[in-house]
This record gives sequence, structure tokens and C-alpha cells, in this order.
Amino acid sequence: MELLVDRLPGDLERAVRAVLSQACERDLRLATAESCTGGLLAALLTDVEGCSHAFERAFVTYSEEAKTDMLGVDPGLIAETGAVSAAVARAMAIGALERSRADIVLAVTGFAGAAGPEDEPGLVHFACARRGREPVLREAHFGNRGRSAIRLETVRMAISMMRDALD
Repeated sequence: MELLVDRLPGDLERAVRAVLSQACERDLRLATAESCTGGLLAALLTDVEGCSHAFERAFVTYSEEAKTDMLGVDPGLIAETGAVSAAVARAMAIGALERSRADIVLAVTGFAGAAGPEDEPGLVHFACARRGREPVLREAHFGNRGRSAIRLETVRMAISMMRDALD
């Protein structure tokens, strides 16, 4: 049976497997809080046999209401900064930590394609939170390359940030 992770570019497949292996070795649990990736990161992290105990849960919070309801993101923060912002990514990561048993959470919010006239296609905000540490934030400008390409690059950066948080 072909796995989703096996269809990734080789470097990304190896990176996903390495993150899961390190999480297993360190007995750490991972979770995701995803918007523009729509659960793709969680799907990849649950696709590797023998590592299921390393993944705790996923929050797919595509809408503003889902971010508020599931992760406790303040609607005022969304109104002030926009749903695609560093502040919202940070709030998503912290909310996911508070609502899970995970040790490390990766949150992502962005525009995987054309959105509103003022929105930048390919703008993605990341927050990686580990219990007892301040969240690490990143911003990427992947450009208007299409939804699939932007999502793939988003997953690539997310896995890199999770790997860094495991150290």
C-alpha cells in the first residue's frame, strides 16, 4: 500500500520520518493547528507506521470561527491583525498546547492561493510552541505559485521548525 509520505519529494519524506523518529526517541508528543494546509501536515505525521504514539492530535481551523472555537483565539485579535498574521499563528500554537497533551505544536495560517484583493498569495505565518519555551515565529513569502506548491513549501518549513523544537 502506497503511503502519502512516500509521494513526497525525497528530502521532505526523510524530514518527516526524522521528526517522528526523534519525537519517539525523546518520548515527546506532537500536535498541529492548521489553517491553509487543511490538515496536510497532520496527515503526513500520521502516515508513518510505528510512530503513531508521537502524534497527539490535530486542529484544522480553516475559518476564523474555528480558530476561536477550537483554539481560543481572541476574535478581537483576528479583527485587529487579520487571521493571517504572526499574532494569530502564535495564539493558535498556544491554544493548541493548552487544549492538548502535546509537548510541541506547530501552527500555520496563510494564503495558499488568491484571497482578497489586499491579500498576498503565498504569505504564511508559522508558530512553533514547546511547553516551557517561548513560541518561535516565522513568516514566509512563497509567492503566487499555486495552492499545491505553497502547501508543500509550508509543510517543508513546518517540519523544519518541529525538528528544531525537538532539540
